[in-house]
Amino acid sequence: MFLDQVQLKVEAGHGGAGSTHFRREKFAEKGGPDGGDGGRGGSVYVVANPSLNTLNIYRSVREYVAERGASGEGGRRQGRDGVDVILDVPLGTVLKDADSGEVLAEVLSPGDNICVARGGRGGLGNNNFKSSTNRVPMHHQPGEDGELRTLSLELKMIADVGLVGFPNAGKSTLVSRISAARPKIANYPFTTLEPQLGVVEVDELVSFVIADIPGLIEGASQGAGLGIQFLRHVERTRMLLHLVDLTDPMSEPEESIRVIEGELKAFSEILFQKPRWLVGTKVDALQDEDRLARFEALCRERDQEPIVISGVTGEGLRPLVFKLGAALAVIPKESLI
Repeated sequence: MFLDQVQLKVEAGHGGAGSTHFRREKFAEKGGPDGGDGGRGGSVYVVANPSLNTLNIYRSVREYVAERGASGEGGRRQGRDGVDVILDVPLGTVLKDADSGEVLAEVLSPGDNICVARGGRGGLGNNNFKSSTNRVPMHHQPGEDGELRTLSLELKMIADVGLVGFPNAGKSTLVSRISAARPKIANYPFTTLEPQLGVVEVDELVSFVIADIPGLIEGASQGAGLGIQFLRHVERTRMLLHLVDLTDPMSEPEESIRVIEGELKAFSEILFQKPRWLVGTKVDALQDEDRLARFEALCRERDQEPIVISGVTGEGLRPLVFKLGAALAVIPKESLI
């Protein structure tokens, strides 16, 4: 199962207590205070792991507690620091405080390392409190408590191109034909149950990542169907391909476009404003030339060159890949965020 949202309870380690201790050595009859400081409690860090694609590693364990710092000892020996907890997450993970809803950070680059719960500071030993007026300090500090937080992880896949459209519009077929990804493909609605990523090679030096999500239906923004659960995964794409089935007897091209654009706008204005191309699919099975003519007219109304493809015969696929490569070359990477 694909897990893209999860809440974790994380607790940093408490700091170790300082020590109240006095030097006891032969020939040092009046040895002074030498209590050491407590160790720092372990912290909880979230670290980017490019090899992960889901949050499935957190399906079973939802609580993580870092080690406490050790108490200080005599001889000014500081207690050992607690061991940190490292939580690996895939790129594109948004970290939020589940109680306040505050966004703490977004994991966007390999090597990102974010502290989400800081370990408590170790307490000072009595060695720190000696003075000319207090030669025999009899107290030390306790360690500070570590931070406790309910952490919300939300994965938003990072891809260059996102595919949207009705179920059975040909999105998974397109991904399978232009990349090495092998999504499930069948002739029934909601074949795609979870997002899929594929790497598309334009040439030996240029490639891009394409994302396929379950198909949208009317009312998706109110919870109908499956696609609305995964629209967050195309929020970070640089551009969208809106696939329109030219052979669907249940929906005219104009209606398909109207519904999908309405659902995108209802979900996110930012998503709706992304560069978006209309792509007519299944042209190999098209029998009504009027539908094709109307689709091409809709493209021209949007100042877009008509694009039609066939996942079965391969018609139009390589030209589409080259056009995408050229378009992405001028769209800044910052639009992924």
